[in-house]
This record gives sequence, structure tokens and C-alpha cells, in this order.
Amino acid sequence: MITKDMLIADALREGNAEAMERTLAGMGMHCIGCMLAHGETIEQAAAVHNLDPDKVVEALNEAAKMN
Repeated sequence: MITKDMLIADALREGNAEAMERTLAGMGMHCIGCMLAHGETIEQAAAVHNLDPDKVVEALNEAAKMN
């Protein structure tokens, strides 16, 4: 389960990384190409992009389950 206090890079290891990358990009978060992905939590990244971290986490958990 992905939580807002997880590092982005760690969250992407929790399921379908490709679907999660598309989800983040769709929200304007191009985290994969960003060096901060390895040291920034989902909550921190959401704040930078003016997004609700709980909604980002919810979307990532759904994307992680995709086949």
C-alpha cells in the first residue's frame, strides 16, 4: 500500500510502475525524470504541484493494481 510519506521512487516499486508513472504525468508530476524522486515523498511532491496528497496516493494505489 502506497502512503503519502513514501519516497516516490519507493512507491513506484509497489505495483505497476508504468501505470503509476502515467498517473503522475497526468497530474502534471513528471517525477520519473526528476532527481528529487529519489529523495522526495509523495506528500512533498504534491505540495510543490499544488495537489492534494491524499488524492495523489489514492490514484497511485489504483494505478499500482492495474495489469
